Amino acid sequence: MSLRALLGTAAATLLLATPASADPYETVTVDPTARVAPDGTVTLTGTYRCTGGSGPVFVSSSVRQDPDQVRHGINGTPAICDGVQRSWTNTGKPSTHTTFRTGPAHVEATLMELNTDAGLPLPRFHARSGQTVTLTES
Repeated sequence: MSLRALLGTAAATLLLATPASADPYETVTVDPTARVAPDGTVTLTGTYRCTGGSGPVFVSSSVRQDPDQVRHGINGTPAICDGVQRSWTNTGKPSTHTTFRTGPAHVEATLMELNTDAGLPLPRFHARSGQTVTLTES
């Protein structure tokens, strides 16, 4: 087995073993309304709260709109894990020829840390949220 395959298997095992929220006090939310600009740029917003963290923490987000079952990443925002509820905003365009339109879409937001305690940066998930939102013109 190659080193890449071995690392991929180890990371997948860790991802499956990692709880969705390390602490019930840690949360991430998605606002019920998101914006889509005429050029296809999507803006997603919400709130988060986390504590601790030995590595950098980010709020990442993705969006999909039926009938497209592909999730499109909409950038990420650095997070401050001090126990205070804070706002996040992620803005981006899909990397493919997908065009989002006004109407319902499904958004997922993840509060994730790149933990380097073991030497290799591995994901540690603090919180995750997914919900249907309404895309409106911006």
